[in-house]
Amino acid sequence: MKRREFITLLGGATAFVPLTARTQEVARTYRLGGLHLSSRNAPWHVALFEELQRRGFIEGQNLLVDAHGYGLRLEQLAEHASALVKAQVDVILCAGDAATRAAQQATKTIPILSMTDDMVGSRLVSSLAKPDGNTTGVSILSTELDGKRQELLMEAVPGARRVATLADGNTTSLQHLGRLQEAARMRGVELLIYRVTEPEEIAGAIDAAKSSGATALNVLATPLFFNNRQIILQSVASLRLPAIYQSPEISEDGGLIGYGPRIIQLFRDIMARQLIKLLRGAKPADLPIEQPTKFELVINLKAAKAIGHEVPASLVLRADKVIE
Repeated sequence: MKRREFITLLGGATAFVPLTARTQEVARTYRLGGLHLSSRNAPWHVALFEELQRRGFIEGQNLLVDAHGYGLRLEQLAEHASALVKAQVDVILCAGDAATRAAQQATKTIPILSMTDDMVGSRLVSSLAKPDGNTTGVSILSTELDGKRQELLMEAVPGARRVATLADGNTTSLQHLGRLQEAARMRGVELLIYRVTEPEEIAGAIDAAKSSGATALNVLATPLFFNNRQIILQSVASLRLPAIYQSPEISEDGGLIGYGPRIIQLFRDIMARQLIKLLRGAKPADLPIEQPTKFELVINLKAAKAIGHEVPASLVLRADKVIE
């Protein structure tokens, strides 16, 4: 993405707004910047823009969306954030710690709307109820849910004495990993930690976990793993390694077990609502950071059969959804 081209595009946006749209939202064009590692056609982005359109914010009419803010690499975030500030977008929409920090370092005034694993734990804000500065959004309780998923994984693989954890070295703290190890130790389980920072390292880390004798894998919550879940799904399937993931959608994509909030629903129901408020002039500091209230356990018995693993009936009965 050439910064000059992007700034020129935003600067000339008004000329491309059809006359019929000029009566919408006080006859103005809203400019939405983005910092995303995921692609523009990811289901959660599609859901968000469908909801915006339903609420009268129509891309190509009264809403100009930064098309270059999707599918970015980590090393591109800071430069693109600076481009968004120079283009004077109305709101910067992002997800994950790295993108949020890049936005915060680029501007202290433009509203930032973000979804992260643990907004307070990552020190992106000091409070959920009263976020300071220009950042608000959704914090998805991942720190607490990582531990819950570890417990569910041990139930799914009874008798496991060595379990592996795949962690994002860019975001997951050593303290958090230490707590997971201690919780596993209390149950007589050795927890092996494999930290990666790039997509290219994921498959190798899973291979190493299997070679070290791990009989199950807890894939911790992070945009890095969510956006590269197909790499993980293919690796664990080939190694016949039972694994648990951060969201029900991943189990529906072929993963063995998924537990947590539905990411698509969070983008559609919460992020879209918050974004509309910010576009209409609300201050981020006046919008409390929200958390999911619904969590689903999805078990994919088809995936279990493919790797030759039998999930205990007691756990299957507790699932919100079972894929046969």
